[in-house]
Amino acid sequence: MKLFATIVAVVSLLAAAEWATSAQDAPSSPDKVQVFILAGQSNMEGKASLETLRRQVKADRTKELFAPLHDGQGNYLVRDDVYITFFDRHGPLEVGYGSRGRFGPELGFGWKVGDVIDQPVLIIKVAWGGRSLFRDFRPPSAGMPEQTRLEQDLQAARKKNPEATLDDVRSSYGKSYRDMLEEIARVRENYEELFPKLRGKELELAGFVWFQGWNDMVNEEYSRDYARNMIHFIRDVRDELESPRLPFVIGQLGVGGPYTGDNARTDKREQFKARQLGAGGLPDFAGNVQVVKTDQYWDPEAAEAFKTWRDDIDAWRNFGDDRPYHYLGSPKIIYEIGQAFGESALRLRKMAAVRRQAS
Repeated sequence: MKLFATIVAVVSLLAAAEWATSAQDAPSSPDKVQVFILAGQSNMEGKASLETLRRQVKADRTKELFAPLHDGQGNYLVRDDVYITFFDRHGPLEVGYGSRGRFGPELGFGWKVGDVIDQPVLIIKVAWGGRSLFRDFRPPSAGMPEQTRLEQDLQAARKKNPEATLDDVRSSYGKSYRDMLEEIARVRENYEELFPKLRGKELELAGFVWFQGWNDMVNEEYSRDYARNMIHFIRDVRDELESPRLPFVIGQLGVGGPYTGDNARTDKREQFKARQLGAGGLPDFAGNVQVVKTDQYWDPEAAEAFKTWRDDIDAWRNFGDDRPYHYLGSPKIIYEIGQAFGESALRLRKMAAVRRQAS
């Protein structure tokens, strides 16, 4: 009952928000703010190092990539047409909206869509590290897992808290999903206070970007159910936000780069990537869901430098500043991934416009 009441409260809050008609269903007005939701776990949270970025804006092989971000005098630019919220942080888009001292895909994404879309853009970023789709982001229509799984979870929970109950375990399923919806509703209700320059303008939901997967990939049970859970997730999010064909971008796991082994069918990571790709392949998702393969943006030079990072940490920070599962903390990788997400969102937006004209 407690779980059901929470879901009902969130749905009611979102219904009260009354989003403007979604961009895929009606022509956009110049006064409407184009809203993109960026959600996921730690790699959406953002692990690209600002220390490494400071070096890469000057390095020969990357300075052209990052030229749009600064004035050439060592000062990063701040957009006056793209805004962002990331929990307690909000403002015009600039570097630093990731973990402390880092940025995430929002940077490349915001620069890409902001350069193309004439209306103001608002990015609502909702991300936490160490979350799974199987459990934390589990959507309501996926239902609960089998009783044996719940009993196993209960035994694990009681090792930390002997008073834990089965209801406690059940309520943990979908908690991040519900928290995500609450955060979206909070921003929708308070955007004029958060961003005074947007006062008097309507919000128009334009797209959703999902970048998550590591915690499901490393668990075979979670991985097996990923495609099914992802399909439920897309449909439930669209239903909650009252946007039946909301453009949806899925960032496919790409840590380690393109596969170079002999048998992808037996490789755990490649199996998982195939499940992510399969989640976007339903006929009714054609033209409104796209999967972006992030392995193509892996940086072999950074990966090579990581092998000896302990020998010369300062030299390593020219390439990255984190572990491989965080894409090495590489600004180059994460910025290019963000750009790719933006390109995909823009393609879906254009396809929606074509559908409107044809109907």
